[in-house]
Amino acid sequence: MMTQTKFCKWSFMLATLFAAMSTSSCNEGFIFNGEGDCGTYYNIEFKYDYNMKYADAFANEVNSVALFVFDQNDTLVEYAVESDKAKLAADNFAMPLELESGKYELVAWAGLMNEESFDLLANVEVGTTRKEELQVAMRTVSKAGVATVESDLLPLYHGAMVLDYTSEPGTFTETMSLVKDTNVVRIVLQQMSDTLVADKFSFAITDDNSLLDWDNAVLANGGVEYQPWSITSGSADVAPDYGTNGVTRSDAVSVVVAEFTTNRMIDGRSPILTIRNIEEDKVVMAIPVADYALLVKGNYNKDMTNQEYLDRQDEYNMTFFLDEDGDWLSASIIVNSWRVVLNNDIL
Repeated sequence: MMTQTKFCKWSFMLATLFAAMSTSSCNEGFIFNGEGDCGTYYNIEFKYDYNMKYADAFANEVNSVALFVFDQNDTLVEYAVESDKAKLAADNFAMPLELESGKYELVAWAGLMNEESFDLLANVEVGTTRKEELQVAMRTVSKAGVATVESDLLPLYHGAMVLDYTSEPGTFTETMSLVKDTNVVRIVLQQMSDTLVADKFSFAITDDNSLLDWDNAVLANGGVEYQPWSITSGSADVAPDYGTNGVTRSDAVSVVVAEFTTNRMIDGRSPILTIRNIEEDKVVMAIPVADYALLVKGNYNKDMTNQEYLDRQDEYNMTFFLDEDGDWLSASIIVNSWRVVLNNDIL
């Protein structure tokens, strides 16, 4: 039987041993269950709530992420790519980083890894690639010498942040916020009591925004023309006159809908929408898309800068009205369900 004196001495020795092991575990490689290994680790999570609903849509919308880590000399030290949609949609999705302590700049491009709509111009190589090389170019085709986009661009997102990588042991989580660059622009032509023929009109949006810098700034690149990837037409009955026996009269409206997808819009550099009447070979309308969209930013969004509004908004619906004779009604233009009143000499 162990005596009380021996038990106390043995307990003291065990306590001393565990204390020594705990003190030296980070240096000597001892690992205790639940205590970690004394390394420093960072997990980078992502969110896309920079939208008009302020709701995180990352899991539902983003299909790929490429994360690049640059040191204070703007040289690439690490990068990671994830294109598994199931992993990206998981609640605990994060990209792990294990770096030397110091300050780093992180840049992410999301949505370009399929290379269907955008190309990363850099030849990515750790220790060689510079931050300023991390530009993204939109894919275009040449038509009559003009860089043209005719397809529905796949969504593109950008993110950037500074990371102070501590030397303190533990696992840390930081979150990078993404900005969506691509926009859907939907143009609706509406005419009362007549039939609009879709191939009577041509539509184009012109801009110089096909090249994005590492920080998401739009760089001059010679201009691009967006063509609608969908043009549809149809009709509907409106303004019914209800009599005692039901509907006695209704007016028909005819519409043509043209849909575009464009790259990032910049305040003060508005893309121009041009609509031509092919039969008469004349321009019937030319308007600055972003400027018109900003006219209806609204009271709720008055505290936003114009650029924040353009970056948060990713869908623009514009309706233009024709009278029965086919003339433009300049006072009847609707943008995102808001009516814009214009002077007669604008169109």
